[in-house]
Amino acid sequence: MLELQSIRVAYGQATALWDVSLSIGQGELLCVVGPNSAGKSTLINAIAGVHRICAGRMVLDGQDVSRLAPHRFCARGIALVPEGRRLFTEMSVRENLELGSYLPAARAERARSLERVCALFPALAEKLAQPAGSLSGGQQQMVAIGRALMARPRLLLLDEPSLGLAPTIVLDMFDAIRRIHAEGIAVLLVEQNVSMALEIAERAAVLEEGRIVALGRPEELMARPELRRAYLGLGAGQATIQT
Repeated sequence: MLELQSIRVAYGQATALWDVSLSIGQGELLCVVGPNSAGKSTLINAIAGVHRICAGRMVLDGQDVSRLAPHRFCARGIALVPEGRRLFTEMSVRENLELGSYLPAARAERARSLERVCALFPALAEKLAQPAGSLSGGQQQMVAIGRALMARPRLLLLDEPSLGLAPTIVLDMFDAIRRIHAEGIAVLLVEQNVSMALEIAERAAVLEEGRIVALGRPEELMARPELRRAYLGLGAGQATIQT
């Protein structure tokens, strides 16, 4: 579905991603983990078209989209849930959700998509008329994910969806991600909650200082003690992933 071929992303003269190659298959759930400032958000924003690629290629469905205008990525089936949610807090929940369906194809399915979002996040169904800023942090994250789903994407990009949420809400959030993936939507998950991210992922990439240092199935990465200690934030005695 999507392939990154030796891409480089920079902020001015400062390179943030070096020679990154990565692929995401149709309907796959891939997580990217690593320490702070590793380049995880830069990576996901580059895939969304927010950051331009300086070198290398990004190929989507066999077509080079490296120079595609940022606003064209949504029409190609890519939707981003950014870190920090970035809702319009004075607008209603419904209005925030409907912003995700501005393209003609998504607009034609707006009512059905709204029902789908409310089924995924029942807490939002009774709050559609409320200002988004009046919701709890967890509910605002639901709106952010729901807004992306309103675009009816084939690839959903999630940047730190559990950040700042209470532990019980985090469990609900990851359950929602599982359900979204079960519908056949490909998911690229950037997440600092390493244990839970690896539990739901089919493959995982470890990013450090703008480079991918490991890539494979979660159980394979967890079996390598040096990765557990250095990048996954897990000690040698912690339990491995249940598959």
